[in-house]
Amino acid sequence: INIIDTPGHIDFTAEVQRSLRVLDGGVVVFDAVAGVEPQSETVWRQADEYNVPRICFVNKMDRTGADFSRTISMIRERLNGNPIPIQWPIGQESDFRGIVDLVTMQAYVWEDDDLGATAKVMDIPDDVRETVELAHHEMLELVADTDDELMAKYLDEDEISVDELRAALRKATVTGKATPVLCGTALRNKGVQRVLDAIVYYLPSPLDVPAVRATAPRTDEIVLRHPSDEEPLAALIFKIVTDPYVGKLAYFRVYSGVLKSGDSVMNTNKNRRERIGRILRMHADRREDVTEIHAGDIAATLGLKQTFTGDTLSDSNDPVVLEAIDFPEPVISLAIEPKSTKDQEKMGLALRALAEEDPTFQIRTDDQTGQTVLYGMGELHLEVLVDRMLREFKVMANVGRPSVAYRETITQKLEKVEGRFVRQSGGRGQFGHVVISMEPLEPGSGFVFENKIIGGVIPREYIAPVEEGIREAMSSGVLAGYPVVDLKVSLYDGSFHEVDSSEMAFKIAGSMAFKEGMQRGKPILLEPIMKLEVVAPEDNTGDVIGNLSANRGMIEGMEMRAGLQAVKALVPLAQMFGYATRLRSMTQGRGTFTMEFAHYAPVSDSIAKDILSGKR
Repeated sequence: INIIDTPGHIDFTAEVQRSLRVLDGGVVVFDAVAGVEPQSETVWRQADEYNVPRICFVNKMDRTGADFSRTISMIRERLNGNPIPIQWPIGQESDFRGIVDLVTMQAYVWEDDDLGATAKVMDIPDDVRETVELAHHEMLELVADTDDELMAKYLDEDEISVDELRAALRKATVTGKATPVLCGTALRNKGVQRVLDAIVYYLPSPLDVPAVRATAPRTDEIVLRHPSDEEPLAALIFKIVTDPYVGKLAYFRVYSGVLKSGDSVMNTNKNRRERIGRILRMHADRREDVTEIHAGDIAATLGLKQTFTGDTLSDSNDPVVLEAIDFPEPVISLAIEPKSTKDQEKMGLALRALAEEDPTFQIRTDDQTGQTVLYGMGELHLEVLVDRMLREFKVMANVGRPSVAYRETITQKLEKVEGRFVRQSGGRGQFGHVVISMEPLEPGSGFVFENKIIGGVIPREYIAPVEEGIREAMSSGVLAGYPVVDLKVSLYDGSFHEVDSSEMAFKIAGSMAFKEGMQRGKPILLEPIMKLEVVAPEDNTGDVIGNLSANRGMIEGMEMRAGLQAVKALVPLAQMFGYATRLRSMTQGRGTFTMEFAHYAPVSDSIAKDILSGKR
């Protein structure tokens, strides 16, 4: 069994995203005191997107304020899940000492003196028997709701065996109809053993998972790859790690076929051949050399030169491209420079290595100042990356203050925008002429390019260069050089010269047309809006709400949670720098907050003027 641990902080959402892409099942861990937190909602939504079956583990049952039933209700209400408790706690808070398995109706009690190394299997204690029997019947009813055969036996009051119950639970979990819920306290090893059993009982093996869909690059047809060693190779690279001792490690999941050390395979995304070096099975504290990896398994390999996260490795005789991993765009930036000129090259190498590992980390150079600017998912994300640069690559750097990663877009539809590039300097010249239309799209739509050329007014070989020129121009908008998003460009007319036209000429013409359209399309600035949740004592709620409102926040709701007030709001990222200090002051250190990216929204005219004039 491959178990991948992912960080809970929202700044490291890429780790969750790429892991869910290649896993067959998940264990979602909840805090028994806090219940469903904002990070839980994000991870749950990501698991839904990838159709990953999951079980839940309610942790920290020994903490003051722990409430198993409340956490179950929150999973049902806030996550729209169908949680089915298959365990029940014996005791709660400091009295928590074990669990009852509602499937087998056996109790497991752990002693404190050996940190959960041994569990006593015993009859259900009298003080919880009535509650447990009620929970057992509720579990039977919930499971029966997902299975017609089991429902018939339940209604007829026939005996349902443990094997039948487990089979029905497994089927409901694999199909996404239900989520088994367990509990315990990981710190004291109470209940974690049963989680491992539940992974085996209820989560799918690679053979239970449907065939993956892939695209045949030669025909653009959809093909299926089944989890079988007999099928052609299809493997997805989902993580790159730079190791100081062995170099670049590429983690992969084999969906079909067998990958062997020494194989020559095709990187279908890059259309380049790669030779597989050593193959390593990764354990928590060691690596194991193996000669081959079979369908359904996960491992890492050394020696790949041109392969990065999201690339497909496949059989060169039967190539396919697997669905790539979608990562969110970064929303925060900071400028960085080496402390000495001798560190300039080292810093460049270090940043490139870190960017290879993390697809949500981007490096750009400011065209006007020549500064290196880092882009990431949040302040903590960039802090960790800068710290790694110092620790792992020994690069000393001066780091600027974090700033917002604004975007630009247009607000007006343009029917006709021309770009004409003509250059004559003796001999063969350059000629490219394009006519495009541009229109704004809904927030989050990204960029859409449509080729409407008919009759060959622009030859086919020049269409892709036009799109490439437009995409390059989008990296720097006309207002303040921010990337351009959320618009559609249609190429519908133009002309060419038999001798002077070239791919470069049409690339430049496409770029010229786009920049002209940006000038005429009433461009605006967009800013990242963050989804914020603040948890604070009820006495401080007024101050928290007042401060958020004063910082352009929009309050979305409030709820009581374990004696504290949780305030949900949408707030511009620009107003959130230093919020931890402000909240600490307002709540005397008793408040906490979590924040994640929600969407981009237009900046008001007055604030846009301040941004463009450099006041913000």
